[in-house]
Amino acid sequence: MSKTSPTTPEMLALGCEVVIEAEATGDGAAAEARLPRFSMVAYTGGAIRTMGFAYPVVVNLDGLKIPTQQRPVRFQHSALEGVGHTERIAVQDGNLIAEGVVSRDTPAAREIVASGKMGFPWQASIGASVEELEFIKRGVTVTVNGAKFTGPVYVAHKTTLNEISFVDLGADQRTKARIAAKHKENASMDPDELQAGDETGEVDGSAGGDESNPIQKPTRLSASFTGTDPRIEIDQMTARARAETERRIRIQEMTADVLAQRPDLADELGRLAHAALEAGWKPDKYQLEVLRLGRSFNGVAGPRRREIVASNQIIEAALCVAGGLDREELEAGFSEQVLDTASRQYRHGLGLVETLLLFAQANGYRGYGRSDLKGLLQFAFADVQGSAMSTISLPGILSNVANKFLRSGFEAVESTWREIAAIRSVRDFKQVSSYSLTGGFVYEEIPPGGELKHATAGETAYTNQAKTYGRMFGIDRRDLINDDLDALTAVPRRLGRGGALKLNEVFWKEFLDNALFFVAGNNNYAEGVDTALGIDSLSQAEQLFLDQTDPDGHPLAVAPVILLVPNGLYVPATQIMNSTELRDPASTKKTPVANPHAGKFRPVRSSYLSNAQYTGNSTKAWYLLADPNDMPVIEVAFLNGQQMPTVESADADFNTLGIQMRGYHDFGVAKQEPRGGVKLKGEA
Repeated sequence: MSKTSPTTPEMLALGCEVVIEAEATGDGAAAEARLPRFSMVAYTGGAIRTMGFAYPVVVNLDGLKIPTQQRPVRFQHSALEGVGHTERIAVQDGNLIAEGVVSRDTPAAREIVASGKMGFPWQASIGASVEELEFIKRGVTVTVNGAKFTGPVYVAHKTTLNEISFVDLGADQRTKARIAAKHKENASMDPDELQAGDETGEVDGSAGGDESNPIQKPTRLSASFTGTDPRIEIDQMTARARAETERRIRIQEMTADVLAQRPDLADELGRLAHAALEAGWKPDKYQLEVLRLGRSFNGVAGPRRREIVASNQIIEAALCVAGGLDREELEAGFSEQVLDTASRQYRHGLGLVETLLLFAQANGYRGYGRSDLKGLLQFAFADVQGSAMSTISLPGILSNVANKFLRSGFEAVESTWREIAAIRSVRDFKQVSSYSLTGGFVYEEIPPGGELKHATAGETAYTNQAKTYGRMFGIDRRDLINDDLDALTAVPRRLGRGGALKLNEVFWKEFLDNALFFVAGNNNYAEGVDTALGIDSLSQAEQLFLDQTDPDGHPLAVAPVILLVPNGLYVPATQIMNSTELRDPASTKKTPVANPHAGKFRPVRSSYLSNAQYTGNSTKAWYLLADPNDMPVIEVAFLNGQQMPTVESADADFNTLGIQMRGYHDFGVAKQEPRGGVKLKGEA
């Protein structure tokens, strides 16, 4: 799992259910009360599919910031097509709900009200800034909004609500819209009532509503209202809305394509695009007008092969290809479709400056790249609503790419600790406790009519606590001038290696500091010349392990499975484990040759066991350990289960011209159950 903290808003398309209320009647009603009102359940806490994310997204409602109760309401996220504003936004019963008024006098507002009253099933999409995003990898389960989600999935832990838009098709296609019978003062929303309704999508049949219900029963629309079957009109409106969406997307794509090649046309092209969107021009007409605007620009006549595609994954893949990530790692991080698309659009991958220009030009930059680094960075990292790249995050992309190379460096370092340690997830940096696995869980006979007795955890508690380790690094102006992609790839790879080395250092310092852990008093330690690794000493170690008892004196009934040795003993250990017969050519004695321990234990080695930098090191000592899932001798705790370090990036501060990055890792290491292993000194 990996966390990023993007600064560019991700547009989260969340399906919702919308109610549009009719105007209040009566001369005494205030002007605002006469405005059409809407009510919606904007998000129900589940996992949704949305553009810019390869996997479903879950928004943590506990981390959703609502700056004010009055947020703009738009059509298709366009600031030029306002609809109204909210008056109340809240998290209620596990739902994000909103209600407000249609307070804008625009064609979009009038269309939404008219279509909603006729039964058009409007849905919604929220524009939210994502400040903290966590990727939950495949097979890992997390609990968010009171529900469990299994990866791969993204969890947006911290978000800020910017606006809400009406759309014809949201991420949740099962929702529907209804028309309330009449306006009610001081009405509040009931999410359960709002989600109930006729599964056919038709409006309900009563003319009035239940006065006790804040959301009124909808009025059935008769054929005489429009002169045609309302369902036919709804289908026609849906088709028109989808065609309009496709028209706008095509014009925006063409605009972005031209801007990428001719940033000097930004002002003129912006006005032209606005006119095209407002006047309903078809893409062909817009293309012709663009040709007239920039006669000197070659290649505008037809769609260019290399379009700006608002996709985190495609841009990340192109950067990773250029950075030299091997094929296996690429296929592990991206789908085949994403890799093929990245290969077609960015045949030779993407450079560092080229990526910055991609975002800067989409935000209106008209400078000259490396000769204007300050302007380039300001525009590239700008948070510009409505730009061609507003749905993706440059800091997020840089962080994700760096994290992939960091993972490569992290996984290249010895990770023996994974084989001998229990791994747990913690929610914060507070000290956590676990109890001995030797508590009173043995079944007892229950007499007829008797009650079951509670099992008790062991009295012995073991503690652990996550701490933060990290380093900062930067991509400075020299890297940018040189367009040095290694700054984004090789440096994070080294940072990943540094994170793995730190984890190993903390782990093995704790493991080898066992002078009070593996001792004769705990019945898990033996020394002497006969403890050197061999058949007889293995038999001794196995018996020592199996003879251990729980606090009540009963056998543990747990067998050792891991033979942990320093590098110098690894070859003898594997020979013993892999040989079915052991012969001594110099011996004349008749002795058994069958190997009683063949294949019994799994040999595991570590360079840290014999390293002179660590107290307790030895070239001769070795260990027999239980499976850490059964009875661990040591444990590693990771904050929120994040086992890999995380890289985050952002524009550098004022005093530094470049890009800042930081890598950090939250983990803790602590010894646990002494009965989970035995140590043999290997010498007197």
